[in-house]
Amino acid sequence: MTTFLQSSNIAFSAIENIFNAQQAQVPALAASTATERIRKLKHLEKVLMAHRTPIQEALFADFHKPAMETDIIEIFPLLVEIKHTSRRLHQWMRPKSVGTPFPLLGSSSQIRYEPKGAVLIIAPWNFPLQLAMEPLISAVAAGNAVIVKPSEFTPHTSAIMKKMLLEVFPENEVAVVEGDASVAQHLLTLKFDHIFFTGSPEVGKLVMKAAAEHLTSVTLELGGKSPVIIDESADIEAAARRVVAGKLSNCGQICVAPDYALVHESRQADFLAACAKYINAMYGATDEARITGDYTRIVNSRHTTRLKGILEDALQKGAVSEYPGGQIHEDKNYFPPVLLTNVTPAMRVATEEIFGPILPIHTFSKLDEAIQYVNKKEKPLALYIFSGSRRNTERILNETSAGGVTINDVATHFYNFNLPFGGVNNSGIGKGHGEFAFHEFSNAKAVLRQWAPISGAEMMYPPFNSRKQKLVSWLMKYL
Repeated sequence: MTTFLQSSNIAFSAIENIFNAQQAQVPALAASTATERIRKLKHLEKVLMAHRTPIQEALFADFHKPAMETDIIEIFPLLVEIKHTSRRLHQWMRPKSVGTPFPLLGSSSQIRYEPKGAVLIIAPWNFPLQLAMEPLISAVAAGNAVIVKPSEFTPHTSAIMKKMLLEVFPENEVAVVEGDASVAQHLLTLKFDHIFFTGSPEVGKLVMKAAAEHLTSVTLELGGKSPVIIDESADIEAAARRVVAGKLSNCGQICVAPDYALVHESRQADFLAACAKYINAMYGATDEARITGDYTRIVNSRHTTRLKGILEDALQKGAVSEYPGGQIHEDKNYFPPVLLTNVTPAMRVATEEIFGPILPIHTFSKLDEAIQYVNKKEKPLALYIFSGSRRNTERILNETSAGGVTINDVATHFYNFNLPFGGVNNSGIGKGHGEFAFHEFSNAKAVLRQWAPISGAEMMYPPFNSRKQKLVSWLMKYL
């Protein structure tokens, strides 16, 4: 892996040369048309498809990720985002007329969307291609210059992404800067116009603090402990199948993966049995089957050790492992699926974001208990509800807060690009996907044009008199 790590010795002067070149290019990019931007996105689409096999190989090298999972989770969403954006960009960029209030008669108003300028995208390691390229697509569509800082934990994917983007964009428009934490820290000292960060809440706070030095706007896609609530009316087979798929995809290293389950006490036994059945069906019943099959690895030894510590802490404090998942193979970064019951608030598994294939399962007897449990924690990035009861579903929707919700499925709201994606408070600031991401990378500029020779506002100019006072009083009463 070290052959790819250019991070620690990259010259900061080279980064600043790229940044300055992009600053000089910002006016030309701002003046570009929708047609010109779409042409770039279509070129990117062709390059993505041309590099499909190298992308699969890179993600296998970084994660042992199956090629089909790479197609489904990394490449396919990018192609959908490009198509979705390309079909609608003319409409999004068009100035939007808005109404004119009575006191401003004689004028017209509109909103124009202009690019923010120079953008920094700091991408995470868990989906190193998709979560770098998806905001890039929106930033380019909005007419910005972009520097992408990928994670140093996935060097093979970073290398192929840099190669692809050099085929589409000159570096004064889009550049990939590989590096370790010191490179990210240096980038954050530069005066970008917008920063898009995906990662943990802890690092998100540092990014926001650095952005405050320049009053730079931010989009923070963070994470947290996303719950699943399964009530007594739920289809347990469907719930277990979808929770298992959502939890174990990418070995649980997904920001919208179910972090823990709240299951009605009358359905816990059935849910556990169904989960075990679907783990075996999807990934195999033994370590050997999963190691040679479609089960992804943990990204590196550091995170394998972290997960091992979380599990050992839970078991030592009385948690019960309900699924004989197998052994941890630290030399292979292999971590088996784990279902835990008897979880208490004193355990790390109950307080830390897991980001791995461990699923704590709590029970409740009344829906109030599940709602209160969720509300005692930070607002999650995602919340999942499995229920056949419209009343229960509406209660949960109305009495909890989350960045996004999927009902009777897991994570599928992420793939609808007509929906905003993002968190709330601790789980994120701002929204991505489609038009919502276009707006994140744009400044909505207010434009009022006065057409009349005398404007309505002039009627309020000094000197003030009784006639003007009567007019103001009338407007305050009736408008």
